[in-house]
Amino acid sequence: MSGQLYDEIGEAFEGFKTLPLARYGEVPGFLALVGDVNGRSVLDLASGTGFYSREFKRRGASHVLGVDISSAMVDAARALEDGDPLGVHYELGDVAELRAFERPFDIAVAVQLFNYAEDVATIERMCRTIHRSVADGAEFFAFTQNPDYRFDGPSLAKYGFLCESLGEETEIGPRVRITALLDPPISFVANPPSREVFEKCLQAAGFHEITWVPLEISAAGLREYGTDFWDDYAANPPLTMLRCRA
Repeated sequence: MSGQLYDEIGEAFEGFKTLPLARYGEVPGFLALVGDVNGRSVLDLASGTGFYSREFKRRGASHVLGVDISSAMVDAARALEDGDPLGVHYELGDVAELRAFERPFDIAVAVQLFNYAEDVATIERMCRTIHRSVADGAEFFAFTQNPDYRFDGPSLAKYGFLCESLGEETEIGPRVRITALLDPPISFVANPPSREVFEKCLQAAGFHEITWVPLEISAAGLREYGTDFWDDYAANPPLTMLRCRA
């Protein structure tokens, strides 16, 4: 796997969180899913510029380590930490080859981690290293593309994103092009896993209680845009979450 995909984005990645679907769906939804982190250690995989790492530290996490395969992302995260020190640590790493940690983490999280794996075996290795990195009974939370998303539905452009099928099926799932409608737009090709691949790989790694959790729009998002604005999203959600236990 390569971090080059994101190396050209760097700090611009923070802009993703300002787009309507991220601001009023992903961010509040994922933080609510993870819940109380006070006094707990958190392993943030595919941590990017450290958006969630910083937020977990602000919410009282005892120790937060962000791991990303892109050196530009890690550099951007460290620069943000230097500018506003919270005590978050970051390191460069491939989750499929994740190093062993002295102490297991209380919680592991991954936002869009699995989209760029080369094959199912790589996803299974990722799941095994995550399982090895957390305490017995610890929870792992993932945020991902919705395997049930229908590409022939209404455009997501008004929510700040496009998700288009490239018409190619792999052993992992359909290959897609995701575009964040920033200025200028940022586009990348992803290969999000199917529901079956997700569940099989997590189970093979030793996770259980695998639960898919729909991503709903926050009350603030409904107030800001009105409920009708979100009807296309509700009818065909492009994003979802899952939780499981080690």
